[in-house]
Amino acid sequence: MTTDRTLPPLPFETPATQADLDVMRAQLGRDMRGVISVARRCGCGRPAVVRTAPRLEDGTPFPTSLYLTLPWLVLEISRVEATGVMAELTERLGRDDALAAAHAAAHERYIARREELGTADEIAGVSAGGMPTRVKCLHALAGQALAEGPGINPIADDVLTGIDGAGGVTLVCRCDPASEEDR
Repeated sequence: MTTDRTLPPLPFETPATQADLDVMRAQLGRDMRGVISVARRCGCGRPAVVRTAPRLEDGTPFPTSLYLTLPWLVLEISRVEATGVMAELTERLGRDDALAAAHAAAHERYIARREELGTADEIAGVSAGGMPTRVKCLHALAGQALAEGPGINPIADDVLTGIDGAGGVTLVCRCDPASEEDR
């Protein structure tokens, strides 16, 4: 269970506009549900990580409260996942006590951050990406790292540092120039 604590504001969070919702629809090929805000933006200003409610409009619990939407980065992280690195990272958690403790702290923070928006009993104690004991989805971990900033999720920080344009303060824009009007 999470501890009662006040977290600092997400450093890059901004309100989601109708234009953002339109861009998210283009990014995902469907409407994004449960949008609360944009937790991180691409260097061009498009949504990169979206903050979502713990319970969707139809009542469905939704544990992924920091949702990566930026197409080029989703693709790059999928490529990393395709190498089978999650098993290696999960094994590292079993060998490296400091990494395991940091991963568990990222899990607790994920839940605390989601609980700022409300709760859903069905997902109580559940974070995302396999935390706290394994690495299951790098997309979810990267969403947290990008939204919170460096130092919160060390596994995602390492993965993002290995992706050109994703490990800095500003996400490099690789958005489709043909979609210029979607900004």
